[in-house]
Amino acid sequence: MELNNSKVLLAASNVAHSFDYLLFENVDLSICEGESVAIIGVSGSGKSTLLHILATLLKPKRGKVIYDQSYMYEQSSDRLIEIRRDEIGIIFQSHYLFKGFSAKENLDISSIISNKKIDIEMLKKLKIEKYLHQNVSSLSGGQQQRVSIARVLTKKPKIIFADEPTGNLDKNTADDVMNVMFDYIQKNRGGLFLVTHDEELAKKCDRVYRLKDKRLIPLIM
Repeated sequence: MELNNSKVLLAASNVAHSFDYLLFENVDLSICEGESVAIIGVSGSGKSTLLHILATLLKPKRGKVIYDQSYMYEQSSDRLIEIRRDEIGIIFQSHYLFKGFSAKENLDISSIISNKKIDIEMLKKLKIEKYLHQNVSSLSGGQQQRVSIARVLTKKPKIIFADEPTGNLDKNTADDVMNVMFDYIQKNRGGLFLVTHDEELAKKCDRVYRLKDKRLIPLIM
């Protein structure tokens, strides 16, 4: 698939989801190479649920997610695990670092599994290089978040899914982190899907949508 001469990495068509109530419906969305897409909305609007659907973690009640020219949720469980392990990176609000390990050991695990080298320049840009040999439990919440982001980027994913990735960071550090992710998707022809409450942060992305009244609404910002 092509859009504006850029390859579409992932697309959602007529996606809907509900739990005890309808969360959203008729969601159409695409993420292209080198493109960042932000979703904003109030708590409970379904932003994180939409991220989980696009990131292989939750099958929608209705609609299709297309990845690598195939319907994502018609793939085998082994293929979904492969996509999750090798081809996408998910930055959660919680860090999910391995406690009892150093920051470098957490990065080493990602490096070994993906067979990719740790990018020292990236660590310097994230300002965590001097914390590498500290146990992650001794790091602040913001430092742990940056290690978590570095761990995701180490495996060189095609698409980064980021759920409030700068929630524990001050503005200057948040700007540095987002610049690292923007640089990454440009250099690696990747995509970024960002969920955030921060409209100023969302404005830095190529496209912005608001999830409101069960609909995904494109915004001009």
